[in-house]
Parts: sequence; structure tokens; C-alpha cells
Amino acid sequence: MAVDGGTFETLVPSQFISFTIPNPHHRSNSTPTPYGAYLRIAVLDSPVRIAGEQPGIAAMLVPVDRENDWIFSTEAGHLQLLLNSAGFSRLILVGNIPQSSGNFYNRRRLLDNTKAYQAEFEESLKLLLFGLFPKTCFKNGLPHVPFLVYEDNVIRSVVVEKCSGSCVGEMLVEDIEIEIQDESGDSLKREFRRRLRFKRMPNLVQTEVRISPVNRDYSGNFELGEEVDFWPEMGILVHPYLPPMVASLSLIAPYLEQRLESGSRPRVFCVGVGGGALLTFLARHFGFEVMGVEADEMVLRVAREFFGLKDGEFLRVCCGDGIEVLDKFARCAINQNSDSAVCHVETDGCLNIFGGCYGRMDVIMVDLDSGDARNGISAPPSEFVQMHILVAAKLALNEPGILVVNVIPPSRSFYDSLILEFREVFSELYEIDVGNEENLVLIATVSSIDFVHNGDGNSIGKKLKLILAGSFLDSIRKI
Repeated sequence: MAVDGGTFETLVPSQFISFTIPNPHHRSNSTPTPYGAYLRIAVLDSPVRIAGEQPGIAAMLVPVDRENDWIFSTEAGHLQLLLNSAGFSRLILVGNIPQSSGNFYNRRRLLDNTKAYQAEFEESLKLLLFGLFPKTCFKNGLPHVPFLVYEDNVIRSVVVEKCSGSCVGEMLVEDIEIEIQDESGDSLKREFRRRLRFKRMPNLVQTEVRISPVNRDYSGNFELGEEVDFWPEMGILVHPYLPPMVASLSLIAPYLEQRLESGSRPRVFCVGVGGGALLTFLARHFGFEVMGVEADEMVLRVAREFFGLKDGEFLRVCCGDGIEVLDKFARCAINQNSDSAVCHVETDGCLNIFGGCYGRMDVIMVDLDSGDARNGISAPPSEFVQMHILVAAKLALNEPGILVVNVIPPSRSFYDSLILEFREVFSELYEIDVGNEENLVLIATVSSIDFVHNGDGNSIGKKLKLILAGSFLDSIRKI
């Protein structure tokens, strides 16, 4: 596309422009280089104005062979990169042109001259980048051009499935090979995972599970993309915030134990299913009755087909609005408290998974993100943090029950406001810091509980210690 020379002279909130130019560092008779003859340039201005006399402008080189990834090829992914780069008002992405066949990624091996080439390449781009800086950046001469670096632990990836849902839009299932620290923390090991991501917010992993070859006897050295079929391992949680959410059960472990001993399975309601890793884990390890509501039918299909979610007598899911379901729970609870013989809620597709009645739960777990990339990654959505919804959640719980929420606070003020809203409704609040500088798990209790950091007195507490990292159990703190 043709771009007017004055287009970039001022910052325009949320302005996004992409175009293609010849690579100034490319020579047709030279040896092959990571970046081709033409480059895709994408420029995005922050949706909010950042205080300061001179705006911060940065560039980022798209990792070679990752140009097809939604993180770099979509406006939503670009915006998340910008919002995660504190202090910058404009982010310029420079990379190869995305290819239609880019379903496989293999991280290139660093050569001895890689750093030297990258420095030369960045230098060759400066004249171009100066043309993309606002006029105010030249008050004191030529501005400095900072190059941000994108790094993650993905070594290889292969697209397993691309599809589209009526609610979340386009989604991607991918198998990846990652590099992580081993149990000792002294060296690196490689592991295979399967992920679910949405195009509307591609930098946020919706579900992640460990995978292994379907043929358990397969012992050769293999890589993604080869003729090896994988299947998810359901006995372990690898998504960072899920083990802390499960650890929250220790707060009411004695009560849950009493329920099991009386022959009544504890009831857990999950608002947001995703790939179903949390629901499957709770049903398999603890014998709870687990029910989940997911807004998009296609997400449920993907969960069943690619992430091992299996409906059964004690694990049931449906497609619906989780917040509306909470409201129906509350109305039934009010009717029960008033000795009404009938619970007046309309019949819907979710009623069957609750045994035909919106009876009270022992645990409600909420894993919903805002779904709006314009304000960065955040959870839970504002629709959930409303007084009548929180009251509905409380009414839907039995007396010793707990509400467990995955929180991604975009700012400290967001989290403080969230805490104030919860305090208005619930008896006590606890939190677990996930330790990844992104997630917190907030736990709200219906009534006051007598909690001690000791699970040795009951089987649920012992099981939690056995299957979860002890640090999460020990890091639960009252707030």
C-alpha cells in the first residue's frame, strides 16, 4: 500500500498501518540471509497517551520463521507486544512477509556471525525507521532507535488445527517443543506441549497440556512434524496458574473430606472450560462431581478432540454463558431460602449437566479473560466483577464454599478495585501469587474458615501435597 509521507509525523491513538518495502540490506548476489528481499513493516500507536515530553518509540525484529504467528502478523498480537513494552507509544515491527504455508516453525541455530549480521541489519534500517518517528522526536537531533527483542522458550511448533467459533472467533491448536529447566534447576530439558490460542488475543495461551507419543513403546529420537501421533497427558497440570487454583482446595479440605466420607461427592462448577485440563484433573484425582460451562461450542469440540476432555457421569460440560448460569443458581438459592417449592428459571441446555436442578456448589472456579486486546491481557472480565454477579456466586455456594478466580491484573489499581468489590460480598479473602509476574489466584470464602498450612490430617490435604508443588500450598495468604 502507498503511505503518505506525513502519516507518521504525529501519534494517532490506535493507528495501525502495515506495508511492504525492499530490504535495504539485501543483496541479490550475496549469500542467503535470514531476511528476504522484501520486508513487512507494521506500525502501531498506543491506544492511550503516555505522559512525557517526548514519546517513546521502539522497533522489534520479528523472529525469522515466526512471521506467520498471530503474535506478529495481527493487530491484536502487535498491540499486546506494545502494551507489554512499558513506556513506548509506538512499536514498529520489521520482518519477513508472512507466507500462506507457514504451519511449521523450527528455531534456527545461532551461527557465529548471527549477532554481527543482526547489528548490520539494524543499522541498515535506521533511515527507514527515522521516517516512522514523530516529528517531536527530532527536537534534539537524531533520536536513538531502541530494538526490543522477543524471546520465548519455543524451539519448534506445528499447527494441528485451525478453526473458528461463534463466540471466540479463530482459534489455533498447535504442538510445540519447548526448553525448560529440569527439576534440579541446574540444566535445561525439552518437553512437548499442546496449546490452544485465540486470534483475538494470540499472546495469551488459553490451554496448555503436556503431550507424549500415542505409541508408548516408541523410544526413538523424534521431532515435531514427523510421523508421530501425540496425545495429552491428563495427570499433570503445566499451565502456570492451574496448580495454584487447585491448591485453593486446601482451605476447605476438611469440609470436602466430610462430604466424601458421607457418600456425597463435592460439587465443583468451572466457569470457562477451554481445553478442559482443570476439569479433567479435578475429576480424575479427587473424585469430585465437576461441571463446566463454556461460551463457544467449537472450543468444547476442540477440547474433546485434541485435549482429552471426556464427558461422563461425574464430568459434564455444556455450551452457555457462565455468568447467566451463576444468576440462575442465585435465583434458585433464593427460592430455596424462602421455602419455595419451585425454582422458577427457564429450561436451557445447561440444566442437564447440573442434574436438572441448579443446586448449590461447594467450589466455583472462574477462568475467564477479558477477550479484548485493546486494554491488554486482563482477567476476569469486567462483566464478572459486578456486585450482583458476585452476590449470585456467593448464593450459589454452600456455607463453607469458596470462589476461586484466576486474576491477570493489568495494573495495581485494577487489582485493588477487584479486592474492594470482593470484600463487599465475601467473608474472607486469600490469594496465591503464581510467581510468573502475570497471574494471581484470588480465593473468596462464603464464611469464616479455620485454615492452617497443614494437610496431613485428611486424604485431600495429603493428595494435594503429593500432586502439587508444596510452595503453592504454603504460599496461600489471607489478605
